Parts: sequence; structure tokens; C-alpha cells
Amino acid sequence: MDMLPGAAPADLARAIGFVHAFARRRASAEVPVPGGFAVLDDRFPGSYDDNKLIVGSGGPGADEVLRAADEVLAGRAHRLVCVDDDRLGAALAPAFAAAGYEHETNLIMAYRGEIPHDPPPAERLELTELLPVLRRDWRQVMPQAPDDVIDGLARRVERRLRGADQVGFRAVRAGDGPDGEIAARADLYVDGGIAQIESVFTSVPHRGKGHARALMAALLAEAAEAELIFLVADADDWPKDFYARLGFEPLGCTHAFLRA
Repeated sequence: MDMLPGAAPADLARAIGFVHAFARRRASAEVPVPGGFAVLDDRFPGSYDDNKLIVGSGGPGADEVLRAADEVLAGRAHRLVCVDDDRLGAALAPAFAAAGYEHETNLIMAYRGEIPHDPPPAERLELTELLPVLRRDWRQVMPQAPDDVIDGLARRVERRLRGADQVGFRAVRAGDGPDGEIAARADLYVDGGIAQIESVFTSVPHRGKGHARALMAALLAEAAEAELIFLVADADDWPKDFYARLGFEPLGCTHAFLRA
């Protein structure tokens, strides 16, 4: 769990602990694995995020972790291993690549800017309102996918309600008034003085129009009382730069290895 220069070690540890606790609470089953644990959900077997191994520090070897992934995820069509220790993730990368896994590095980023002053609040979505939006957005991204796959990708959001003491779905609409189409959405999780912003997404037709920025301002204002506000961003994708411009700073790196 190496820190980036200038990062606060306590904040990095708290953010990773929050992610671990959220995964455990939302899971229908938890299985111990070398150096960590696995979470499983038979209701959504195709969901990577609901069926994965999470490994921290402690030095398990690549062969041991690969074997555990094959055993624990034997009933799944994918293998996902998340490694939350930066050095361990880098050390395991060659063996995972040789085994056919794709490698992604993620940044844990903490908010260090000023809380936006009195922005327009985001709309609070109930689950029944969110599900049609998720189906629409997944259909835009995966136009050839069967309807049951799209429905499963949407409905897995139900499990997130168990992950933290406060779980909220927020959105902003295009245009004025309550009848505009939902343009951008995100989740907000709050527990124990920590807030995580997750699943920030702007619908394809509404990108580049400032909706995500407006939504982020509303979420930051809503989470203003939290001791730590953080999010997780792909280290190789452009959203990390967007978050940096808003005032988020990297705390450290984690790794994800996927074979699908």
C-alpha cells in the first residue's frame, strides 16, 4: 500500500478500509483467500465487482493467488483479482500477464480543495427511478447485449444499498425543470466520517456540457461534513485529470487483474 509523494498515510489506509468494508457488506458471501478475501454474489454471477478477490499486503505469491482465483471463482466466467498494495500489485503483474490477465492501475484520490459554496443540489433518485436510467445507459454502451444481461447489470445496484450506513443515488438533468432527461449520475456512500463518490457517469448524448462538474459540486457540498472524501479513478484514463482539476489529489495506487 505505497503512498504517492505528499500523501497522508492515514487517509490512504482509511479509504482502502472503506472500500473493503463496502465490498464485504454488499456481498452475499465472503471467502478467505491468501492475503485477503473474496466476495461472491450468486444472484449476479456475471458482475465482476460482485464476484472478485481482494488481496492486501502480506506477500502471497502469484501462484497462490492465481490458484485461489480459479478455485473461488470456479463457477464464474471471469476472474478478477484486486490488489490493494501497490508494490505487491507491481510484483504480481508479470505472472498475471502470463496467465492471460489484463492489468489496470487505479488511483485513490482524496478531495483537498474548498467545498463548493451553495451549488444547486443534485436530485435524489430512488432505486425505482435509477433502474430505468441504468438500463438506458448500459444499452448505449452495449447495444448488442441481450436484454437479460442489460437488466442484470442494472439490477446489481440493489446490493450497493447494503454497503454503507448511507448510500444515495444522485443525478442532474439536462435543461431546466424536473422533466429533463437525466444527464449525469453518481453514487454517494457515507460511513464513519468517510465519504466515497462512485460510479460517476454522463450519458453519451449529454457529454461535454458541464453536467458532471455540476453533479460533483453538489456531491462535495452534500459530503462537506465528512473527514475524508475520496474516489477511485483509472490511472490511465482522462477522468483522473478532470477530478484533479476539481481539487482531488492522488493518495496511492491499487491494481486490478481481470481475465474474462
